[in-house]
Amino acid sequence: MTEANVRHPRIRQTVIDASDVRALAEFYRRLLSLEYRPGDDADAAGHQPDWLVLRDPSGGPHLAFQHVADLPRPVWPDGRPPQMMHLDTSVPGAEALEQQRQRALALGATLLLDRSDDEDEPLYVFADPAGHPFCIFVSTD
Repeated sequence: MTEANVRHPRIRQTVIDASDVRALAEFYRRLLSLEYRPGDDADAAGHQPDWLVLRDPSGGPHLAFQHVADLPRPVWPDGRPPQMMHLDTSVPGAEALEQQRQRALALGATLLLDRSDDEDEPLYVFADPAGHPFCIFVSTD
């Protein structure tokens, strides 16, 4: 495909603000089985990186983390400050949903909503360690 044939941009990565970039990147690296971009996997002792990128080994969009000095925790679902965005992730069935709930909690997530018994779309809503909401739901797509 030539540059002239590009009809629209594609999502390369989602960027999440964090006051502790390494800690939040590490949470998502472990939760989603992502890999650091070369050079982002190690820091000098005590150094807070301004930017880290995690890659999907299967070729999907990246997840990046940008340092901000002060980050108020969002209050989900409609508080102050509001969430600005959230990540949706999916699993193929109820058993996998329960396994991933346990993993997310063990990695430091906080459960915000349990809708695992919903017949149409079982899901959990969590807050990551920095307070950003994210969902894990069952999807057969």
